[in-house]
Amino acid sequence: MRNTYMPVSHTICYVMTGYYDIVLGLIPVALIGITAALALVGLSLTTAVPIGAFVSMAIIGHAMFVNAPADVPEEPQSTHPPINAD
Repeated sequence: MRNTYMPVSHTICYVMTGYYDIVLGLIPVALIGITAALALVGLSLTTAVPIGAFVSMAIIGHAMFVNAPADVPEEPQSTHPPINAD
């Protein structure tokens, strides 16, 4: 008897990174990265941490108030053409 093999189908999953995914990634990067960069340049840690925190806070503020998520209700889409009353 012969072995039968089933072909394996490969699927590609596309990851759609949105604005808020990027914001969530930038918050710790800004806090840790800017703090580390400023500390390496020579600023004291007590000065570098508030500067990094301010940049993280600015990113959060931009996401909340400037580019806020909107709850826009979807209007029902009719597939029928409008009826003329004339």
